[in-house]
Amino acid sequence: MTDLHRFIKALPKAELHLHIEGSLEPEQMFELAQRNNVTLPYGSVEDIRKAYDFNNLQEFLDLYYAGMSVLQTQQDFYDLTYAYLKRVHADNCRHVEIFFDPQGHTDRGIAFSDVIEGILDALAQGQTDFGISSHLILSFLRHLSEEAAFETLAQAEPYLDRIMGVGLDSSELGHPPSKFERVFAKAREMGLKLFAHAGEEGPPEYVYEALDLLKVDRIDHGNRSLEDDDLVKRLVDEQMVLTVCPLSNLKLCVVDDLTDHPLKTMLAMGLKATVNSDDPSYFGGYLNDNYIQTADALNLTQEEIVQLVKNGFEGAYLSPDRATELMFELATAVSAFRAQ
Repeated sequence: MTDLHRFIKALPKAELHLHIEGSLEPEQMFELAQRNNVTLPYGSVEDIRKAYDFNNLQEFLDLYYAGMSVLQTQQDFYDLTYAYLKRVHADNCRHVEIFFDPQGHTDRGIAFSDVIEGILDALAQGQTDFGISSHLILSFLRHLSEEAAFETLAQAEPYLDRIMGVGLDSSELGHPPSKFERVFAKAREMGLKLFAHAGEEGPPEYVYEALDLLKVDRIDHGNRSLEDDDLVKRLVDEQMVLTVCPLSNLKLCVVDDLTDHPLKTMLAMGLKATVNSDDPSYFGGYLNDNYIQTADALNLTQEEIVQLVKNGFEGAYLSPDRATELMFELATAVSAFRAQ
């Protein structure tokens, strides 16, 4: 293990772009299928692993939604979320802001309450067991209609005090942010924070729409923003946080090679980029894997790593006391490592 790898592992971190359904490991998928008498088109855990070989976003999404079929009960959602928290605790992650896709479950006849209560119960247990603070973000599936998003928002109303915001994910191309302008306006009126995937596969125009029409508080991904100099300047001036997911970008062919990833360029431009795992079980890496593999590919320095971690804390919706606590942990970890 290199010094830089040890340095990364020593640092406390936040994760701001994680789809909880995307943390479903093949072993857990197989286990839950057996528990719930769900027939999968795979005979073994190894067969599932082989299926995690896809070439683009749509092929991934097809597998992702098929995997959801094993999630049936409140206990399943608890187990899924707790397994993620246990795993990311090992990466010294101290705060998470996770997405969940209720439409992927309610459309299968699963009660909204079972989905969210299982997740929330696990997040509370994760705070107790691991000291991980958390927020929950409800994501709308953009390949579905805005009317369906309104219905999902209505289902969420009893839980608004426990949901931080809404997001927009799934197939980006052909489903611009403008499609959801009214439902995002409604969510804003309800006091929710606003997030949207934009500029992953979609063009810079989608990022403009997310900013100007949806009035988002963060941009998820945002890679293709770099194609537009005026957009980059605006994102820098507004200090808009980008939740970047390097291994996801590699697996979904957003970049052909990790050495081509724009993360280092983003930092040099002054963009407020962060590192996240997106759907770690499908993309081959959790939080530290994303930091370590990207640092190796781009020759990131310790200072750049620290900036990425700081961006994560500053981009999170932390209470003032929690923000102070985590920044102190970071400074302490950096000093302790360098004193060795």
